[in-house]
Amino acid sequence: MFDNDLAKLYGVTTTGNLNLAVKRNMKCFPKDFMFQPTEEEFKNLILQFAISSWGGRRTIPFVFTEYGVAMLSSVLNSDRAIAVNIEIMRTFGKLREFALTNKELFQKIKELEKKYDGQFEKVFEVLNYLLLEKKKVKPRKRIGFKISKG
Repeated sequence: MFDNDLAKLYGVTTTGNLNLAVKRNMKCFPKDFMFQPTEEEFKNLILQFAISSWGGRRTIPFVFTEYGVAMLSSVLNSDRAIAVNIEIMRTFGKLREFALTNKELFQKIKELEKKYDGQFEKVFEVLNYLLLEKKKVKPRKRIGFKISKG
């Protein structure tokens, strides 16, 4: 998700304020949590969204993965950020569940991936991550004390 979309959802006054909070806590955002598009990708975004040269965004945005969105709620630390984050996490979970239960969709995505020769590399990367992530989940170890009978 883009920084400006998250700023609106979290109720942060400006995207700059959200980015400032992120920059102050860069240790919390490794590459698999957040990244910035390349200059060329950013120019393509400007063309796609028809942003004029005299208005709109001039800086390269931050893009957050599912993990980055989760980390944002701890960085922003407000009731609204926590509530919004819970809903975003639920949405990611539903998307993953939908993708895993729809094998036909998985096949179509694989066919599209072959067809587009890397044009949509990031999109397919995220889709593959969402489709395959649930299969990697291992059972969680029980936490706490074991009370013996006797």
